Amino acid sequence: MSEPTRSKRSFLGFVDAGEREVARLLTLITAVVISAAIIQLIVSLGSKLLTGSAATWLGDDLIKILGDLLTVLIALEVLQNITSYLRRHVVQIELVLVTALTAVARKVIVLPSGAENKPQLLVGLGIAVVSLSAAYWLVKRANATPSRTRLGRGGSANKLDFQD
Repeated sequence: MSEPTRSKRSFLGFVDAGEREVARLLTLITAVVISAAIIQLIVSLGSKLLTGSAATWLGDDLIKILGDLLTVLIALEVLQNITSYLRRHVVQIELVLVTALTAVARKVIVLPSGAENKPQLLVGLGIAVVSLSAAYWLVKRANATPSRTRLGRGGSANKLDFQD
């Protein structure tokens, strides 16, 4: 084997090892963030339950709690993205799109009052939802496992089916 080929392989191995270490560090940081967010959510929810009246749950406090819950969910999805990458060494685009959809849904849920007066924001969020949904549908459709060959009426295989 020539020297440039060996050198190239060792460099790529170094890059792969560095990439794995960065992903592990990100996993650790994300786990700390998730733990802190859960603790903050528990403290916030506990204080609302102990001190608040039932009427406050119908207003901004409910929206804040839902926003905090969705933030923890988004952080968990990011952690799942990182660990999935560590296991398979492949970015799973479906998982990334679901995380993005959850983040946009969170933004829609926690919109402050008066947001209806900001049409650019609403249009932007609508475009984001439609675009991410379309991308998810396309990726899901492209990744659908083809069924075994089915025989049509005339005994020939359907054009869209793949054979083993």
